[in-house]
Amino acid sequence: MTNDQLERWLDRSGLSRGELARRVKAKALLWNEPHVATNTTRVRFWLEGQIPRQPLPDIIAAVFSDHFGYRLTTYDLGLGEGGGTERALVYNSSYAATVEVVADLGRADVDRRNFLACAPFAALAGVGPSRDWLMNVLDQKPKTGPRVRLEDVTAVKNMFGEFQKMDVLQGGGHGRLILAEYMSHHVYPLLRRAHSDDVRRALCEAAAEQTYLLGWMAYDNGEQGLAQRYLIQSLRLAEESGDAALGAHVLAGMADQATLLGDPAEGRRLAQAGRLGLAQVDSPACLADLWCLEARALALLNDKTAAAHAVVESEKAYEKARPTNEPEWAAFIDSAYLHGEHANTFRDLGDAHSADEHARKSIVHARRQKRARRGAMSQAALAVSHLQRNDLEAAHAAGVRTLNLTKQVKSSRAVEAVRDLQVRMTPFGSHRLVADFNERVRELTAAA
Repeated sequence: MTNDQLERWLDRSGLSRGELARRVKAKALLWNEPHVATNTTRVRFWLEGQIPRQPLPDIIAAVFSDHFGYRLTTYDLGLGEGGGTERALVYNSSYAATVEVVADLGRADVDRRNFLACAPFAALAGVGPSRDWLMNVLDQKPKTGPRVRLEDVTAVKNMFGEFQKMDVLQGGGHGRLILAEYMSHHVYPLLRRAHSDDVRRALCEAAAEQTYLLGWMAYDNGEQGLAQRYLIQSLRLAEESGDAALGAHVLAGMADQATLLGDPAEGRRLAQAGRLGLAQVDSPACLADLWCLEARALALLNDKTAAAHAVVESEKAYEKARPTNEPEWAAFIDSAYLHGEHANTFRDLGDAHSADEHARKSIVHARRQKRARRGAMSQAALAVSHLQRNDLEAAHAAGVRTLNLTKQVKSSRAVEAVRDLQVRMTPFGSHRLVADFNERVRELTAAA
């Protein structure tokens, strides 16, 4: 069975079979795939319907994309689904390959391909990326001179602020697909153009911020495999930009995810790698976040002394933070966020008094900012602190507030906080307040 799609695109390109083979070999070298060999005979086999093994389909798609000036995928060329899902777990030393991977990931996300929806979270996939990022960052010299301020970069950064507000106020499930479409059609194509080094670094910085936000939104929406892939590629783009603080911020997101999914040891290691990467730069908000997330991991590892120390270090770092001096991506790292996460740390340590204190501070700040997701998660931590002191009535009241706030956002993390609270009420048996809370949870689940 012939591959009519590939033949049609080859005819439109005006390339000979020999020229296609030559360009594929050249692209393979750019992607650090020197073992890839092809010739006119191989091209004939592809046209006759043979689908080559990866990474050839992705390389062929990249060649045609370069030629036409817009993104073509393996799917468009009749070469099946690309290897972008698995390749997105790889921290590629080739910038050209990274651009193709993240573009394919965004395109598949926009198209809602089934294989992407089923992409699993890969345990320990962050080990290699965090190691490579840290080694390369420590070898870099600090950047000097003003940042590049080009119109296209500025436009991307402006859009980042709008999408970040959407995430903070409404949850990751709101607007994520809109952001994916914006990235696929407006941002990732910019990366594929020829630029000076300064322009490329600025674009990579903007793209890394947005790709991180895509990963974070997917994480908050419960799409863990997709989130992991976006975060790894964001880390690689952050390295290309030369922004060590941004890379450390991405590692913070990876640490948070690892801890949430039951691997606090990996979460701690990722947070530590991020802190080490900040050795040559001053980013107190990011440092506060990394210490905060390390505390969360240490609490689950039951290291009470180290966890309490990490909370203190987080608070010391945040005292030095000045919002006007921090990058826009750090805007969410504030009192509402940090106190809320510290409440979760002390909750997991069984320190009900400290959890209560931090939860209440977070709730006050979140209410002022109308941040329902943060408010819901901190109300849940407050409810647990009441349960740890056997005060079911106060826990029920905080639990109802958690439910009401959760209804205002689209966030799987907020829903999980509700379910966790439901499980923690189980020891109170068939008490009327437990029954009432369970019924309210059923209503929330049905509405979702």
